Amino acid sequence: MDLIKSKIEHKVLEKEGYAIHYFISGDKSKETIVFLHPAFADHRCFDKQIDLFSKNYQVVTVDLLGHGLSQVGKAKVKIDSSAEHIEEIFKSAGIKSAHLVGVSMGSLIAQCFALKYPERILSLTVLGGYSINKENKELAKAQRKEIFKWLFKMIFSMDAFRKYVASVSLIDKVEQVRFLESASLFTRKSFIVMSGLGNIIKQRENVQQTYPLLILAGEKDLALVLKTSAEWHKEAQGSRFYVIEKAGHCANMDNSAKFNEVLLNFIQFG
Repeated sequence: MDLIKSKIEHKVLEKEGYAIHYFISGDKSKETIVFLHPAFADHRCFDKQIDLFSKNYQVVTVDLLGHGLSQVGKAKVKIDSSAEHIEEIFKSAGIKSAHLVGVSMGSLIAQCFALKYPERILSLTVLGGYSINKENKELAKAQRKEIFKWLFKMIFSMDAFRKYVASVSLIDKVEQVRFLESASLFTRKSFIVMSGLGNIIKQRENVQQTYPLLILAGEKDLALVLKTSAEWHKEAQGSRFYVIEKAGHCANMDNSAKFNEVLLNFIQFG
């Protein structure tokens, strides 16, 4: 059964040797919300957000480079070029500013975009992410360990790799299947562009946050993610922090009702 009732326009940003696919729904005369997906998945991770937010906003979802329909092709750039891709989408769609919502890797891309184009940001929501402006040795160590697991599984079977990622990203079995479907187009070649994430995370001093910031974490996510999110909230003056119950890393899928409620309240009232 199709989850989405809203009319969606499928757009393509043509680049040299590759293309970025994005999707627009909702009211173009209203404020825009841009949703950026986690690693390995694609825009379909936000299927349970489209209809609700399309009622009173213009909604944009994107398949980031190497994910979904935005295949690597002959691209000479990596995932850290996503900020520039999003800026081109803004220009093409006539978007002056937007609320950015990023999940996991998508939250890193969203921050990178906000860093480069702060005038474009109405608000920033981060789920299952961390600040890209601060080095975190404990988190980096945990990520290296997890990447080793990914590579080991990927070498033997991409299906086994995708199933593993789905199992650690969500607690709901039905949502794990949906995540698995959204990760079906992520290939071994896609890993080539992922190294660009290292160019996004740097120690930066005196970064000015000029927009409302909401930091979210799933109740059942890793303890380190919850700890890092809470610490970031304490350091980011004026930020909001909320833990979504009955949800894992991709809380917008595990508990979409609560995620949607919290996000809508934040966007409307700050």
